[in-house]
Amino acid sequence: MITRISAIFLILSFLISASCSYFNKEKPELSDLISDTITTEEQKAPVLMFGIPVDSFSLIQGHIKPNGFLSHILLEHGVSMQEIDQVVRSSASVFDVKNVRAGNNYTLFCDMDSAARARYLVYEHDATTCYIFSFNDSLNITPYRKEIRKVIKYSAGTIETSLWESMIAEGMHPLLVAELSDIFAWTVDFFGLQKGDSYKVIYEEKFINDESLGAGRIFGAEFTWAGKTITAIPFIQDGKESFFDAEGNSLKKAFLKSPLKFSRITSRFSASRMHPILRIRRPHHGVDYAAPVGTPVFAIGDGRVTSAGTENGSGKMVRIVHNSVYSTAYLHLSQFGPGITQGAFVKQGDIIGYVGKSGLSTGPHLDFRFFQNGSAVDPLKVDAPPVEPVSEENKPVFEKNKTIVLSLLTTFKQDSVN
Repeated sequence: MITRISAIFLILSFLISASCSYFNKEKPELSDLISDTITTEEQKAPVLMFGIPVDSFSLIQGHIKPNGFLSHILLEHGVSMQEIDQVVRSSASVFDVKNVRAGNNYTLFCDMDSAARARYLVYEHDATTCYIFSFNDSLNITPYRKEIRKVIKYSAGTIETSLWESMIAEGMHPLLVAELSDIFAWTVDFFGLQKGDSYKVIYEEKFINDESLGAGRIFGAEFTWAGKTITAIPFIQDGKESFFDAEGNSLKKAFLKSPLKFSRITSRFSASRMHPILRIRRPHHGVDYAAPVGTPVFAIGDGRVTSAGTENGSGKMVRIVHNSVYSTAYLHLSQFGPGITQGAFVKQGDIIGYVGKSGLSTGPHLDFRFFQNGSAVDPLKVDAPPVEPVSEENKPVFEKNKTIVLSLLTTFKQDSVN
C-alpha cells in the first residue's frame, strides 16, 4: 500500500521537476511544435517483447515438454542442425542447454511468410532471466533480464490463530511470512503465539509486470508478543546487514527458538508425563513438535555433532554440543542430514535431520531436548544470550537509523488509519 504521504511526496517531486523544466526551457517555435506533433502521430514506438520488435514476426509460444529438447522445436521451424550446434557451442559459456527445464515457457519469433523460419527462440529460465537464441546473421545466445518493479508497502495484522493465516489474510506474499519469521526467530516463540498478538512491517515487494516475486528488503518491523513489543531495525555492521532492537542488541540470538519452521507442540517439558506407548509415568525432558515425516530439522545453533545414530527408544538421534554450557538433542528422526556424522561441525540453521517416527513413537514428530551444564532444561524457557550488539563507534549512525524506522512505522500506521 502506497500511503497518502508517499503519494504527496511523489506529486510534489513531479511538480518541482516539471516547474524547473518549464522555466529553464526557451519558448518553443511553432515549427518545433508541428514537428513534435508529426513525429508523435507518424512514428509510433515499436512494440517490444524481450527487446525484440513483435510487429516484425509471427509468434509461437509453448512450454518445454518432459524429455523435450530445444533442437526438436527449432528443427520444426526451419533452423538447421548445423546452426543449432554452432549456437550451442559458441555460447556454451553463456548458457548450457543441458540446464533447460521441462515445463518452462519458450517463444519463437518466426518470419511472417509461408516458410515461417524461426529467427529467435526465447527460453524463460526463471522468473527474472531469459535466454535469447539468435538465428540471424549472428548465431549466439544472449541473456535477457526482465525489468523488476519495486513497490514499498506497509502491512499490519493481529493474530487470530497463526502468523501464517493472519499474514495471508492481509494479502501478504508467502515469502514475506518466512522472512518475518526468520527476523524474529530468536526473540518470538511462534509456537506460543496468542490471540491478540500483533505485527507490522514496512517492506519492498518485487514485481515483473503484475506478477509478484515476493519480498525484497525489509525496512523495519515490529512484533508484539506476550505483551512485549520488539522492533526490528536493519543496520549494516562489519559489512553485513542484520536486525537489531531499539537498544541496539542483535535480534539474532545464540540459538533459534525452535528447530522446526512450522509445526505444533504436542507435549511439553514435564517431570511426570504418561508415556503414550509404555503407559507409565516418567519424566519427559523435552518438547514434542508434531510435523510430517521428512520435515527438515535445523540445528538451533553452531556446534559439533557428538553422536548421530540409533539410541533405543529415542530412535535415530543427533546430539550437538554448542559450547561449554549448552548442548541439544533431536530424537525420532527418519534420517540424518547431509554430512551429519560424529565430529561434524554445524552452523545455526543447518539441516541436521528430518522428522520421523523411529524408536518408541506413536506418530511422526520431533522430540527436542536442551541441556545446560549437562542438565535437561525446558527449551521453551531458555533465555539465550544475544550475539554482538551495535558497537559504540556505530551507535550515532544506528540512532539516526532507529529514529527513521520508528518514525516510518508510526507514520504508516497513522496514515493507514486516516
